[in-house]
Amino acid sequence: MLQLIQHIIRISSKRDRTEVNTALVDTMEDLFAPHAFAIYRCFPATKETIVFRCAGLDAGGRFSHNAYLPDRRFCLPIEHDPLLLRCQSGRSLVRDRLADGSDRLVFPVIAQNQPIYLIDIVLPADFPTDRRGLLMGLVEYFGHHLALLDYGEADTLTGLANRKTFEKHLFEVLGRATDDAGTTGAHCQRRRRHRAENHWLGVCDIDHFKRVNDSHGHLAGDSALVMFSQLMRESFRYDDQLFRFGGEEFIAVLQPADRNDVQQVFERFRRSVEAYEFSGVGRITVSVGYCQLLPHDTPPAIIDRADAALYWAKQNGRNRVACYDALIQTGQLPGKASG
Repeated sequence: MLQLIQHIIRISSKRDRTEVNTALVDTMEDLFAPHAFAIYRCFPATKETIVFRCAGLDAGGRFSHNAYLPDRRFCLPIEHDPLLLRCQSGRSLVRDRLADGSDRLVFPVIAQNQPIYLIDIVLPADFPTDRRGLLMGLVEYFGHHLALLDYGEADTLTGLANRKTFEKHLFEVLGRATDDAGTTGAHCQRRRRHRAENHWLGVCDIDHFKRVNDSHGHLAGDSALVMFSQLMRESFRYDDQLFRFGGEEFIAVLQPADRNDVQQVFERFRRSVEAYEFSGVGRITVSVGYCQLLPHDTPPAIIDRADAALYWAKQNGRNRVACYDALIQTGQLPGKASG
């Protein structure tokens, strides 16, 4: 019992999802010695749910990946694993007897009636029943702790990640970019080419939003912000990170891609906002300014570049998408190209 309490204290001291996951792996290994164990983070989307295998134990030993930055090498559509799909669909514990007689159990961690994590553990067939109860209680505690993290990381109105979370996330993305820039060797070069080297950051600002509040009231304005955030979720990929930066300003951090693809993603989002009929408000539009993230970049420099492109979009008709690098290359903005 003392060992369990010590592990719970350790988990409760963590305020970072990656560290919480690692602490849970330690706990599972020490208390239950499972044959295998994995923590999956769920990313629901319009067409399919993607699960990210972010920490656990397998035949190769312990593994842990940044829980905030899904690595596509460890992501898969949930339909590829029938037991995970059953757990997600039923929102309850599911069990499967494996060929060697061991039991595979998958527990859902639920928030707002949706599984946000799946806990996958393989135990010997003779695993004591009373310890299964302890295991279920530990998973439930893990879910409560994640709910507290969500409360601190999410914007209370829209449910998107908040500004504080954005700042932490951006430093992690920049750290990854710097690490990639410093890698050498054939494997690393192939990985860099595959990832197209650069993340992107876009600032999305609702046009004339003050008019919405002045004409329709703040409750209608809040409702529009909620629907706007939902359109963001539907328009971007599961591993793109979305934030409410403040007021009517939102930020999207996109995974590595070439500029044409990024332009298309932001244009698709702009068109979806333009076409949507916002309840009690009618039609609104959005302007977007975006730029590349560079190795050894700094958050103020990135925001300045994206803001410069956003300002250009606002000054040139609004309801448009502007790329900082393209504006520099065509001489429409003074400054130095970021790549």
